[in-house]
Amino acid sequence: MHCHHNPCPPAKPVIAPTSRVVRDYYHPQVVPVIHPIEVVNRHHCVPVPCHYYTYSERDEVAGAANYPSKSKGIGRY
Repeated sequence: MHCHHNPCPPAKPVIAPTSRVVRDYYHPQVVPVIHPIEVVNRHHCVPVPCHYYTYSERDEVAGAANYPSKSKGIGRY
């Protein structure tokens, strides 16, 4: 600033060392990250009961056990 009543002559300017201002800008960069997955299908045999029933049928004549059985052979009744 120049003042009218200042008896001093203008001084030469002094240049200070340069100040450095760094402005960082960040930008997304896609980096593929691969995650391998192995699926293991394990098959286990588990015993499970499966019930089967057999069926037989016979006829009995009540009271016939006291009679002698008829046999085929020589002879007559």
